[in-house]
Amino acid sequence: MPVPILLVTGFLGAGKTTVVNHLLAHAEGRRIAAVVNDFGAINIDAELIAGASDGVVSLANGCICCSLEGDLLRTLSTLLRRDPKPEYIVIETSGVADPADIVRNLMDPVILREAPLETVLCVMDATAPPAALEDALHRSQLRVADIVALSKLDLAGEGASARIREAIRAQRVPAVVVDASHGEISAALLFPANVDRAPASRQPGPRRPTEERFETLSWTSDRPLSLPHLQQAINRLAPRLARAKGLFETVEQPGRMMVFQFAAGRATLAPGDAPAPGVPRSRIVFIAELGMLSKAELDGIMEACVAAA
Repeated sequence: MPVPILLVTGFLGAGKTTVVNHLLAHAEGRRIAAVVNDFGAINIDAELIAGASDGVVSLANGCICCSLEGDLLRTLSTLLRRDPKPEYIVIETSGVADPADIVRNLMDPVILREAPLETVLCVMDATAPPAALEDALHRSQLRVADIVALSKLDLAGEGASARIREAIRAQRVPAVVVDASHGEISAALLFPANVDRAPASRQPGPRRPTEERFETLSWTSDRPLSLPHLQQAINRLAPRLARAKGLFETVEQPGRMMVFQFAAGRATLAPGDAPAPGVPRSRIVFIAELGMLSKAELDGIMEACVAAA
């Protein structure tokens, strides 16, 4: 029986992990394997999805989450050999990945026979300005999509969401545009009712020249952070950041990790689990365009948060 693949793409901070979280939490009896391809030295995304940092994490509802290490096709082959075999595979791409390249890899005849690419979902931040779609990577993510899911509608308002919808239509993409409040999308749109059928062929489009556009700077500490000083640090860094995410303990709330997310100029904090033994108390990944932020400057700004604690 073939195992259909759902490919989740979208720009940095669009809300891809929120969508994958929702699918895993509302599997409704489906055995879903989620493959996370994080852009960064610290695999924060896998921790946010599964609550653990292991390479493969089994969930109580029969789903699993694994980190992508090395070749995608090799990772898929490993999943397909599991017993029991997953019924569906969800691949979350990096926010800086061109999904056309991934689609091209998934057209491998062996993978196509055993794990056909069923749906490409592009998650789009509804608060993004229409000018964002002038970016070549944004356009590539839209062109391969079967479904475009608008996230962060609660932050966008009717006017902004209407403008981004019009901008998507102007791109003349064949995708269906749906709302995805809090990552919720109907599984009927994403997974086939009948998996025992021939996969549809796809044309991923022309290969774009590889462009090194973003870099990742990782920062860790074995000490908790001062929340007020961290807020000051993020305010200083924000104009140069494309994305940031992490887990850390604060002086103000010892014994509990905080989940930190920064995207589109907005920062959020949410309570996490207790600190895990043997791992740093503070782990944050910062993503910026090349040359915008040096490691020395970042370390100096973040070390002040620890020193103040």
